[in-house]
Amino acid sequence: MPIDVTLDVMLARRKMRSKTLAEQIGITEQNVSLLKSGKVKGIRFETLARICEVLECQPADILVYRADGD
Repeated sequence: MPIDVTLDVMLARRKMRSKTLAEQIGITEQNVSLLKSGKVKGIRFETLARICEVLECQPADILVYRADGD
């Protein structure tokens, strides 16, 4: 898939644990783990907005497009 999820990088920059993020945005720690690993096929805009609010970032900080083969 040409979209890479760099949520783990942003969590590290903010010195925040996945468990803390999950609690603050109202999803399970398992779902945060799936997001971090890129094993999801989609994300609700509401969830993305809550992640960005908590991490004080933009969607482009955690979702990166790459052309196939890069």
